Amino acid sequence: MTRPDLLALTPDALAALANRGLVKRAAKELDAGVVPALDTDPAGAVQGKFPDGTTTTLPPNTALDAARCSCGATGVCRHRIAVVLAYQRTQEATAPTELWSPSVVTDDDLVALMGERTLRRARRAHQAGYRAKLRRPAAEDQTAQAELPTCTVTFLVPGDLSYVHTDAVNRDEALALAVWAFREADAQGTDTVDVGGSPTTATDLTAVTDLLDQLLLDGAANASEVLDVAWQRLHRDLTAQRLHWPAAVITDLLAQLTAYRGRDADYEAEHFAALLTELHARTTAVGPRAEVLGPDEPAETPLRRVRLTALGARMRSESTMDVYFASGDVVLVQRDTALRTGQRLAASNVVSESATRSASRAVALKTSRVAKTSLTPVGTAWNDLPQALVVHDYEATAAHLADLPPRQVRARVEAELVRAVRVTEVSGLAYDPAAQRLTATLHGPTGATCLLEATHRAAAPHSLDALAAALRAGPTMITGSVRRHRGTLVVDPLAVRTEAGVVVLDVATGTTPQPLPPGSTTADPLSAAVDSALTVLAEASHRGLDHLTGSLLTRVREVGAHLQTAGLRTAAATVTAFAESPSAPTWLAANLRLLVTADAR
Repeated sequence: MTRPDLLALTPDALAALANRGLVKRAAKELDAGVVPALDTDPAGAVQGKFPDGTTTTLPPNTALDAARCSCGATGVCRHRIAVVLAYQRTQEATAPTELWSPSVVTDDDLVALMGERTLRRARRAHQAGYRAKLRRPAAEDQTAQAELPTCTVTFLVPGDLSYVHTDAVNRDEALALAVWAFREADAQGTDTVDVGGSPTTATDLTAVTDLLDQLLLDGAANASEVLDVAWQRLHRDLTAQRLHWPAAVITDLLAQLTAYRGRDADYEAEHFAALLTELHARTTAVGPRAEVLGPDEPAETPLRRVRLTALGARMRSESTMDVYFASGDVVLVQRDTALRTGQRLAASNVVSESATRSASRAVALKTSRVAKTSLTPVGTAWNDLPQALVVHDYEATAAHLADLPPRQVRARVEAELVRAVRVTEVSGLAYDPAAQRLTATLHGPTGATCLLEATHRAAAPHSLDALAAALRAGPTMITGSVRRHRGTLVVDPLAVRTEAGVVVLDVATGTTPQPLPPGSTTADPLSAAVDSALTVLAEASHRGLDHLTGSLLTRVREVGAHLQTAGLRTAAATVTAFAESPSAPTWLAANLRLLVTADAR
């Protein structure tokens, strides 16, 4: 009797069930002659007897971690993996199987697997609605994957629910949500789908609108701390309703107000204005609830066992940093990590049993006496990153960014656009001392080029020198956030891989000043007009609409005229309307138009 489930387990699938080190060790031992003697009984159970006496049995319809092995190891051990690999080597190559979709799994199949009670809990999440991003099986990779708001579900073996891998603690509920997502996606013929829930947002957010108008009238410069209490109460209410995205905006708004009152450099008038506008956009937009307001999921979800590959870090202050990790097809970020811990994490592979993940894809690696967290050097792990996180074709990635919805109403996820960019050559390395910006042209595998831009930050004074040295050493891959500007892909780097290894720019040590040819940064007239208008409107929201001066309104009219000259007639009309009738609605309409225009450049 042939075991198609064992034949379908690729090295990547086995690595997902255990880890890549165990898979490599098992393969190495087989190549060295440590081969188990295999026997298959009539029921289909495959038994392997190793030379050292260890016996491993893999029954059908049983996951690897539930199979029997006399070595006594908990979970998937190298013996179980070795039996799978040895069994695959004894089987002749067969014709490729027909591609399978999890959508064929029926609700009766789910009830048989997990019981009606668990399925009812999953149905409640389905009724609330959620967004899923799917990867369908292909000839070269027959695994199917669903990226849900708080976890990833991977179907490792076509048609066999025993081999479903997820990092969520509530595995069965996640499995059901993934099946329903594939069902909806197959019906619509799309890879990103909104499942269940109401087709439009119908939440009463009047309290948000009232407080927003009051804050805009007062401005950051005149906002009373008494109003903060109302914002905090509103934040608690929104969190209780699982309206995660508006609640997150309020958190950032309060942080900006605190920074301004403390004369902290973290306060930025344009960022404050953008947060006000985003909150307005989310309270008035009509669209999928999971996208505009947030998925109906807990603020934090515990993960059973998560494997993370570090992609670099970004210093936030002299003592804290954000560390970025690849987890499946998405990027997670641990915010405000202590410097010493962040330095260890930023270039490591992490396996943790005590992690939590938020709906916004923030991860927290917590300490526990019971659950372990282990670190190993990142090494060559970037070679095994999922293709969804690797940029090969710069032009295709830029086109994808252009098709995204406006970020003011997009799902508010952390590190949404952090990617690993493959590089074949670097040219045009230069430094603009006026802007304190290092630029270079990156050449990709397809022959296309993109722009690398890195600006000096006081929190990481040596990062540009480390970047210049790494770029001259012949990089093969650069991680960082990507954006689109005038049709060209732009990369803001976090880490660089060269033949010598991975360099995390913000924590690099032993750097020496790098002589660079001078460069200059020039702004096109359209961008200059939009940026000037955003600056003036940000000053209006900083002062407060009840505290505007005649000279400021004159400047508003001037930037409106510049927008008209640049050909942005609609943006010019909204800015001029605010100048003629200063009010919260006219300011919000003008700033929203400008922000969307700026992102579309």
